[in-house]
Amino acid sequence: MKYLDEFRDPKLAKKIVAAIRNTVTRPWVIMEICGGQTHSIIKNGIDQVLPKEIELVHGPGCPVCVTPLEIIDKAIEIASRPEVIFTSFGDMLRVPGSRKDLFMVKSEGGDVRTVYSPLEAVKIARENPDREVVFFAVGFETTAPGNALAIHQAAQEGLTNFSELVSHVLVPPAMEALLSAPDNRVQGYLAAGHVCTVMGWEEYEPIAKKYKVPIVPTGFEPVDILEGILLVVKQLEEGRYEVENQYLRSVKREGNRPAQKLIKEIFEVTNRKWRGIGEIPSSGLKIRDKYADYDAEHKFDVGDIQTNEAEICISGIILQGLKKPKECPAFGKECSPSHPLGATMVSSEGACAAYFKYQRLQ
Repeated sequence: MKYLDEFRDPKLAKKIVAAIRNTVTRPWVIMEICGGQTHSIIKNGIDQVLPKEIELVHGPGCPVCVTPLEIIDKAIEIASRPEVIFTSFGDMLRVPGSRKDLFMVKSEGGDVRTVYSPLEAVKIARENPDREVVFFAVGFETTAPGNALAIHQAAQEGLTNFSELVSHVLVPPAMEALLSAPDNRVQGYLAAGHVCTVMGWEEYEPIAKKYKVPIVPTGFEPVDILEGILLVVKQLEEGRYEVENQYLRSVKREGNRPAQKLIKEIFEVTNRKWRGIGEIPSSGLKIRDKYADYDAEHKFDVGDIQTNEAEICISGIILQGLKKPKECPAFGKECSPSHPLGATMVSSEGACAAYFKYQRLQ
């Protein structure tokens, strides 16, 4: 299949690994931002075939993982109300809140439904005018256009029983937050290809220049990732700090302008708390006042929620690239996919889930 098999070609992968070996002369730490890239790296053993000088660390690019506990608890509070049909992508249902998760709400009688598109939630609202329908709008810039479109569609139809609980986060501010931290180890970035498909890479250029760090928008197949690593290593070895696009078949410098326009129409930039990291200025999106009637936090008045994190869970440190999942004392013991303590174990993009699924227990 074009654009799939060729990017899983073992012979081509071996050539790129050899090129990395021939290029690297000293240790470098490279972070892949996206949880999808993390899973591909662990699944395909990419980190195990690289020369010892290259260390890959896993970043906060799993939207489920960085959704703050307060938002999960707000979702549980809203979903528990009898008048509400609460809709979400499936990976959010098992994310633990302070006391329970959305699956438990469903087992207790709450009307919690898995959907595959926010527009499906709009359809449910259209078909159930006597119920409040809430969509859990979580994600990076990748999912923001679809979630914006759902609000736009509901507004066009005059639906008053649809709203979104929004926890959108933005990648560039998080990258800067990590790079400016006193304990930062990151020397180069593999940027998330799907985010850059929407937003382009113009936002990354001042970051690369300011922090002297190569940034390479990269795809998700093994050859994509290996080529992205090679491009980063070449820049580091040559003392260059630029944005260099690996994901040519999908990403353009300017990104998708119509999608960006729709995002700006519905959302505005706000400060946002990241689970395990804390609040990062101007790192999130919230619904504009013009569309406040579609803001579930505003509609259901769930502003004051107190949370309790599992003390043994180190997912926040893992999300900052400071430790690996196997360094967590609870990994594979108190914390497993069947009984997750943190979102990095429950999410399909979480680093802990990847290590557990592909048996990186040692």
